Amino acid sequence: MAQHVRDIMTSQLVSVEPQASVTSVAQKMRDKDIGIVLVTEGDDLRGLVSDRDLVVRALAEGGDPQETTVASACSDDLVTITPDEDVDRAVELMREHSIRRLPVVEEGHAVGIISLGDLAIERDARSALGDISAARPNQ
Repeated sequence: MAQHVRDIMTSQLVSVEPQASVTSVAQKMRDKDIGIVLVTEGDDLRGLVSDRDLVVRALAEGGDPQETTVASACSDDLVTITPDEDVDRAVELMREHSIRRLPVVEEGHAVGIISLGDLAIERDARSALGDISAARPNQ
């Protein structure tokens, strides 16, 4: 069983600048088959945007998705963790803040992300969530 966040985090990150359009972010999510994108300015993490954020915070408001920037849809009140912290601390933070994904930050820069699915696979790969999370998406 992994002891540290770095052992189970996803390190292949996709990021966009805050001025990216909602449409371009949705297309990145589709093309990369992901549900979360980091919002960065240079190397600094400014927020996260999920597929749900795009729908609830941008599209539901009725704005033009070509003109609406991801800055208006992203979560910018971030809870983060470092790669050397215990996996138990990640679980604690996710429970405490009711979040499904936790950015992993080292020296102010995003180096990974840990999700409920990552934790499920690590803790009990045979659980329903672990099994679903480990499965390859349908094409």
